[in-house]
Parts: sequence; C-alpha cells; structure tokens
Amino acid sequence: MSSDRLIYLPLGGAGEIGMNCYVYGYGPADQERLILVDLGVTFPDMDGSPGVNLILPDIAWLEERKDRLEAIFITHAHEDHVGAVGHLYERLGAPVYARAFTANIARGKLEEYGLSEKVVRTVSAWPETVQAGPFSVGFLPISHSIPESAGLVIDSPAGRVVHTGDFKLDKTPLVGEPWDPDLWGSVAKDGVKALICDSTNVFSPEAGRSEASIGDQLESLVDEAPGMVVATTFASNVARVKTLAEAGHRAGRSICLMGRAMRRMIEAAIETGVLSDFPTVVPVEDARNIPRENLMLLVTGSQGERRAASAQLANGKYNGISLKEGDLFLFSSKTIPGNERGVIRIMNQFSEMGVDVVDDRGGRYHVSGHANRPDLVEMHKVMHPEMVIPMHGEHRHLREHAKLAESNGYTSAIAVNGTMLDLGGHAPKVCGFVETGRTYLDGTVQIGALDGIVRDRIRMALNGHVLVTVIVDEDDEVLGDPWCELRGLAETGRSNAPLVDCLEEDLSQFIGRAGAKTLRDDDKLEGELKKIVRQTTQNEIGKKPEVTVVISRLVG
Repeated sequence: MSSDRLIYLPLGGAGEIGMNCYVYGYGPADQERLILVDLGVTFPDMDGSPGVNLILPDIAWLEERKDRLEAIFITHAHEDHVGAVGHLYERLGAPVYARAFTANIARGKLEEYGLSEKVVRTVSAWPETVQAGPFSVGFLPISHSIPESAGLVIDSPAGRVVHTGDFKLDKTPLVGEPWDPDLWGSVAKDGVKALICDSTNVFSPEAGRSEASIGDQLESLVDEAPGMVVATTFASNVARVKTLAEAGHRAGRSICLMGRAMRRMIEAAIETGVLSDFPTVVPVEDARNIPRENLMLLVTGSQGERRAASAQLANGKYNGISLKEGDLFLFSSKTIPGNERGVIRIMNQFSEMGVDVVDDRGGRYHVSGHANRPDLVEMHKVMHPEMVIPMHGEHRHLREHAKLAESNGYTSAIAVNGTMLDLGGHAPKVCGFVETGRTYLDGTVQIGALDGIVRDRIRMALNGHVLVTVIVDEDDEVLGDPWCELRGLAETGRSNAPLVDCLEEDLSQFIGRAGAKTLRDDDKLEGELKKIVRQTTQNEIGKKPEVTVVISRLVG
C-alpha cells in the first residue's frame, strides 16, 4: 500500500472572500511535491488595517518548502487571484502558468517590480496540459465576469481533482467562453475524486442570470438620460464594459474610458484577441469639448475606492470633467460587503450635486459572476465527484456549501485557511494544520499582520498620542521640567485647565520626589512616566493614550 498522499491546503480564500491561494501536494507525508493555485490579494479598510495598501496571503509555510514547489497556476485575472504575483514571486520562484489574457495581466504585474515576464508561460485550454512533478494540470474554460476564466483539471497518481476557480453557468456571456456542460461532463466521465468548488453565492436561491440579459435595460437607461451619463463597473468585467459602451454608442454618445485599470483591461483583451469589436473611444482631452448630452464616461471605482475616477468625480472634478444637475451616474455592479460606506459616501456626494444616481436595482443593471445555489447543485451533478470541498467564501458560505453537498449525497469537509486535507481516500480527512495569517503591503514594505505596526497605528488612532521629553545631566539630575507634545487628544478636560499643563505638572511632581535609583534607570523611569501620563489623561478626558518617552542624558 502506497504511503503517498494527496493534500489540499488553502492559505487564502477559505474562510474569507478574496486573497485566493491554494496548495496541492502529492507524495510521502511532509515530502510532497507541491503546486500552487492562484496568488491573490484582498483590500484593506480603515477600521482594521488603516494606511495599508494591500493585504497578501501569508506564504511563509510555502516559502520554507519552495524547493518542492513545481509550478504556480492562475485561474483568471481578477486581483484576488493574480494580484499578489508581482509582490510575492521572488519568494517562491516557480514558473507561472496561465491562459493568454491572464498571462498578459500577470506579466504586467511582474514588470512593475522589474521581474522578467518570461517566468509566465501561456497555456492553451483543455485538453492541453502542463506536467508539474507528479501532477498533470489543464485549464478547463468556464464563464465568469472576466475573459478566459478556467477551472483546473489536476491529475495525480491518487486521482483527478477539479478546482473550479470562480465561475457561473452562463451560456451567453458575450465575452469569453460560455458554460459547456458537455465539456465538463467529459472530464468527469472517468471519475472525479474531489471537486474544490466556489462558494460565494451559495445563499442566493435563484439560478444565476446571463450577462446577455441586461443589455436592453442598460440601453434604455442611457437612451433616456437627458444629460451626461457616467457608469462604473469592475474594470475587469470586460463584457460589462463592452455592453455599456455599446449602449452608449447606439444612443449616439461618444465613449470615454477613465481610469488606468479599465484602460489596461480593455487593452489586454484586445491584445490577446479576447475582444475584437469594442466601440471607438475618445481620449479624455477630446471628451471635455463634447456636449454633455452626447457623452458617456466609463469609469473605475465601483467599490468606492478613494483614488479611483468615481471618487475623484464625486469630489468635484477629474481630468477637467465635472458632473452637474441633470447628469446620471450608474453603478453597474454589486457592492462587495465591507465597501458599503465608501460607495454610499460617493452616492451622497453626487446627490448633493443634483446628479441622479442609479444602482443595481435588484439585478436590472448587473448580474453576478458567481454561481448561485441551484448552479452549484448543477455543477455537483455534472462532475459527480467522490467529495465536494467548498472554497472561496466566508466560514458561513463554506459551511452552507458543505451542508448542500452532503444533502445530495456527497462527502464534504470545511477547510478554512491553514487546514490541510488528505484527499486520497473516499472521504476528506484533516491531516494537519498550518499557521497562516496575512501579510500587509504597507507603502513599499511587506510587514506581518502580527508585527504590531498596524496594531500600534490603530491604538494611536483610537487613543491619541503623547510624547514626553526629559533631559538628565551627568549627575542623574533632571534639568528643568519634563515637557509634553499631544496628538489626537482634547486640549482641555474636567479641570478646565489645558491637558498639556496638567500632564507636565504631574510629571514634574513625580520627578521632584523620585529617588536616585529610579532616575539612574532609563527603563524604570520610562515606565513610571508612561503610567502617570495615562492616569492623568484618563482622569482629565477619559482616554489612555499611547505614550512615547524620550530620555536624553548629557555626557560630561
């Protein structure tokens, strides 16, 4: 009996939506040869990660075993699947495989970091396969909200695993390949050991709708608008951008793309042959001189991103163009949970200008790129695997998907980030746990989520900060009085005296009665000064601030 095992280990994307990063391995325990599926990012928020640029998966476990990593496979070009390639590639070093459109985007991300685009290798769709150690991997076309999405057929000596990636069952997606149940069924005819399956929309009870179903509504909306029309959607949703552009073109409007990400996606789609008949667009310089009623802008920023074109327009003006009363702004997108505050802020800013804001309206102007509950059931039936392992979802999504699979006779297991499953038997079995977390891109530096940097930033934001400076001479005598500088704290408190005066008075009194032993010991002196600052500030204004003490000693 073989001692080899087939393992599945999510490092991101399981227990959360975004930051997809999944490891598969085959071989003897703790000696498996490995492949990585997707290397994505998620986005920070001001509440939990203020000042952070991006959040990346914690790949420390994989980096320690990079000599066993055969290859990286990217299912599609959304940021939560490919966005970390440029940031983390040097720590892994394995070749990257993707289909043409995704490869184009991945090469651009490597180029931003001065890395060779040659490490990305373009692969055609199934039945072409890539041999990566004990694995044979093929890209199985599937419809999604971005061109050339693919599930992965992962063959190993222990059997066939199908990793769906993100998908929807759309037979008329307008751009990209349609859902082909016969193709997927042919992959399953000889048996599928495990289906690793997208869980994002497991709570949506109705079957998903096609991208083709919203074109008429969009066209009517644009055609009836009296002023300028501005529409935002995910930059990567090339089909939607095309549908919007065609609606504007048929309404007799000039089309202008605003936002680097949107222009980049359309360029990549044209370069790789995914898109061949996109309506003519005008540069923003020309758009400024076109009558409002004849102009339609397609802009980035559907999720309320502060630096994107939508937010800039909401702030007043962007690239010389501003909105005014009678114009129309359309959100042709769904707001991702957690982004509501930013989107609503922009909506209100436009409303104050007199701009008519139109949102998703229950699906009239947007359809999801993910499979709903009935679609998941259909995928299970088509693939008929021995086991269904839910991925890409919060814990509640994974649990509901597992219950759905089990109710239809499939074995299942919930594997959140860091949970290693052995897929080699007839049912999934937990065979280990890996410590996982998050890596923050903070400016240009990668830091660990547990390093304390962001924690300190949050504490300062919540509690304010006091800087205390003390000068001590050669005889361990304090020169003058300590002085304080305050940031983010009320100037006066219960005593009606300036807070800084209260602090400096209490610190001076302590210094006056402190013993020689305390004044000679920097650590002890610092601790006592911090305690007094926090006590006084708590008494005066009900806050315990972060405190920095600077002790300067004069040397004779």
